[in-house]
Amino acid sequence: MKKRKILFLGESYRADAITWMRGLKEFGNFEICTWELKTSNNTKSNRLKRILEYIFAPFAIKKIIRLEKPDMVIAERTTSYGFLAAISGVNTIVIAQQGRTDLWPEDSILLPLKKIIQKHACKKAHLIHAWGPVMTISMKAIGVDMNKVLVIPKGIDLSLFEASVNNSTKIEAIITRSLQPEYRHDCILKAFAILDKKGIDFNLTIVGNGSRLEHLKKLATKLNIQNKVIFTGRIANTVLPQLLKQANFYISMPSTEGVSASLFEAMACNCYPVVSDIPGNQSWIQHRDNGQLIPIDDYNKLADALIWSFKNPDLRNKAITQNQKFVEENANYKINMRIIADKYHELLDLRS
Repeated sequence: MKKRKILFLGESYRADAITWMRGLKEFGNFEICTWELKTSNNTKSNRLKRILEYIFAPFAIKKIIRLEKPDMVIAERTTSYGFLAAISGVNTIVIAQQGRTDLWPEDSILLPLKKIIQKHACKKAHLIHAWGPVMTISMKAIGVDMNKVLVIPKGIDLSLFEASVNNSTKIEAIITRSLQPEYRHDCILKAFAILDKKGIDFNLTIVGNGSRLEHLKKLATKLNIQNKVIFTGRIANTVLPQLLKQANFYISMPSTEGVSASLFEAMACNCYPVVSDIPGNQSWIQHRDNGQLIPIDDYNKLADALIWSFKNPDLRNKAITQNQKFVEENANYKINMRIIADKYHELLDLRS
């Protein structure tokens, strides 16, 4: 396979980005160079600096293009790095929508500008990734040419995330989402406080870091469940599969979702999924069939769902078997990333 070079625009440290780039190297013989904004987006003063950096970003990107001479550019988010890719001048452009819609937050004062930027990025891109079907809804709504949209998740490495047998007689739950407000960890802790009051035994492992870490620790103490909740902090990706194999329930209650690799990872490791009832999760989970869908922020219903699932092990085991098959057929990294890499070579051949 011909050796080609890709310039990746986006946060290269993110797990999704790492999977994307690793797959292109492994299955497409691509060489990858990267560029990303250096200023974080976590404070108001930083956001202003980041906007300024973004304004001058095209000059920095043009410089790296002159030095690296990439055959194509790929980019995360149609409203940010995707736009920078669209104006980069590189002959072949691929962009990926990251969420249900990249027009987020919906009450942003910059929304009119983001709509213009997104429309231009989608028009200029030669291929647009929708990592799941829920993403195509907003694409169609803004008039994207669906002939250049590829709908397929990057998938997960099934040699790492594999099925295990968990014979625990109590709820061993795990959350692997970032500790940010949109993932609603408060709701989950309140649900487990209800379980505790009902005398239902459990362990809850909360993986990762984020702005809500200290708040959540204090909330666990306030709810008097701190002895049953483990906060791991940030961990290496190599540790995650083992933690998932020790769990029998996976919980994720985000208010918005595109495609969750963490859900696939949990399904592959035989964790029963209890997730928020939003379009991004509805693409993969059918209520009380292969998991449970819970209204956002409804900790009473979340508690009821956990109790019902725990008291129905036969239905839970049936769902686990079903999910294992689904992941193998639809979210196998080694299959999906080869398809994506081949698509890139095909695109480059057409445009050469």
